[in-house]
Amino acid sequence: MKYLVIVEKAEANYSAYVPDLPGCVATGRTPGEAQERIREAIAMHLEGLREDGLPIPEPHAQAALVEAP
Repeated sequence: MKYLVIVEKAEANYSAYVPDLPGCVATGRTPGEAQERIREAIAMHLEGLREDGLPIPEPHAQAALVEAP
């Protein structure tokens, strides 16, 4: 499965989260580091859901770049 990951610039670093996996977040000093850490966070999040016998959410979130007028 492929989940949408949002990476945002914070004050002193970058943060990443997954809209379809509430609570699945990570941070990094660079966008690449935040992406690497969110991959690890997704794996741990899904493993925890499986261990708890909970359903794995299907990816639904989408993103688009829209040019401002």
